[in-house]
Parts: sequence; structure tokens; C-alpha cells
Amino acid sequence: MELDFISCLAPTHYFDRQFNCDAVKILPGEYFVTQRELVIVTVLGSCVSVCLRDRANGIGGMNHFMLPGNHDGGLSPISASARYGVYAMELLINHLLKLGARRSDFEAKVFGGGSVLRGMTANNVGERNAEFVREYLATENIQIAAQDLLDIYPRKVYYFPNTGRVLVKKLKSQHNTTVLDREMEYSMRIKRVPVAGEIDLF
Repeated sequence: MELDFISCLAPTHYFDRQFNCDAVKILPGEYFVTQRELVIVTVLGSCVSVCLRDRANGIGGMNHFMLPGNHDGGLSPISASARYGVYAMELLINHLLKLGARRSDFEAKVFGGGSVLRGMTANNVGERNAEFVREYLATENIQIAAQDLLDIYPRKVYYFPNTGRVLVKKLKSQHNTTVLDREMEYSMRIKRVPVAGEIDLF
């Protein structure tokens, strides 16, 4: 499938000594779902993450994605740009359903969409990502239980799917450009790959 770089289950697992539990780190274009008690960690600039869980049984997960630049000026569901976000959301939802989550019990917490990418503020990348997430979840009747979107700072997000707990840290002083470099590289990658394939929700 031509969008395999978006369908990547996060490969980075480690033990987090701060929280004394197993942890999974997700990068741009990755996602992770679980039934276990662990923490999912990501750092967001212009990208957005949706933390999605079944409130009743604690099955949950997180994605990390960005809409590629488009020239239609809108976020209609059929636009090439929005289809990347739809694809990333459907991957997350489908995997949760396969693990036994119930769509009627979903709650979402959404983060990111900051204006942090050099040279991309004119395209309102973060703002478009935030707008897409809100519109998508509203269309799918998935409640947003918490959100921290837009602003000018990157964020580090810790998500505990089993309980729904989220910790967000604004990175107001950065010692390196790792976050921006990852998102710029990811942005270039998604612009080069055509959208293809559909996912059926069940």
C-alpha cells in the first residue's frame, strides 16, 4: 500500500523510570493501540495527535499525523489533503475495534497543531490540522473530552490509555531542533507519496 509510512505501529518501546511503567514512543506517521497498562509518549509541533479510548474497558491508542499541503484552500472530506487525516484516523479506529473497543464508548483527547514549522506558517499547517481533527470527530460523533491545540510551542504528551489520563508539557525552551527536523522530514515525505487505498470501518 502506498501509504505504509502512515500505517506504522510505533516500534520504539522502553521502560519509563519517571512513571515506573512500560512506554511506547510514537513519531510522525506512527500510531499505537493497546489493552495494557502503559504510557504512550509523543512530541508534537505542527502535527496533531488523537488519544482515543473506550471509556468502559480502557482499550486505547494514539496517532501522530499531519495534513500535507494542498491547494484547494479547504478541508472538505474529499480533498487530497484531508484524506491523509481520514486515513490516519481510520487506522487508529479500526485497530481499536479489532481489540474489542466499542465505538459508542469512544472518547477523544486531542493535542498539537502549533505554529512551529519554519517556512510553513503561511500555510497555517497547525491550524489546518487542528481544524481537521475537530471536524472529523464531530462528524463521527466522537466526544472530545479534552484538547490543547494551536499556540506557538511544541508539546510533549504522555497518554495512559487504560485510565484516560494525559499529561502535557509545553516545550517553551528547546535545546535542539529534533522536533522541527522530524516534522519537516515527515512533511516532505507525505507530499511525495500519492493518496491511495480505502479502509472499511466495521
